[in-house]
Amino acid sequence: MELKRVDHVGIAVKNLDESVQFYESLGFKATGYEVVAEQKVKVAFLPCGDSELELLESTEPDGPIARFIEKNGPGIQHIAIRVDDIDKALSSTRPPATARATRASRSSIPRPPAACCWSSPSGCNEVKA
Repeated sequence: MELKRVDHVGIAVKNLDESVQFYESLGFKATGYEVVAEQKVKVAFLPCGDSELELLESTEPDGPIARFIEKNGPGIQHIAIRVDDIDKALSSTRPPATARATRASRSSIPRPPAACCWSSPSGCNEVKA
């Protein structure tokens, strides 16, 4: 399996509109928005070269992003790495017990597969996002 590049960085935010405004003041440009109902999240996409930032706002108080923010505060929620073989990457990844890897996808935006990894600080050599 070959790691190609950082595909995107998912950032949990409390207010998507305010966050988009902040990142656009830095020179980013939001190119699209999507609601992913099954994940209870609204996403804004901000490209940067070959990667992008995904700003993630929970649409429900019990959603995964709301729980993440409650526990950790706003910040990096995941990093997705573009790989050449997503199935091989997921079957060969042996994350620590506190981490998990999964297939990163957005149903309405086609792109090559990427692998996401979520983790607690102990699962990332004590690095807290």
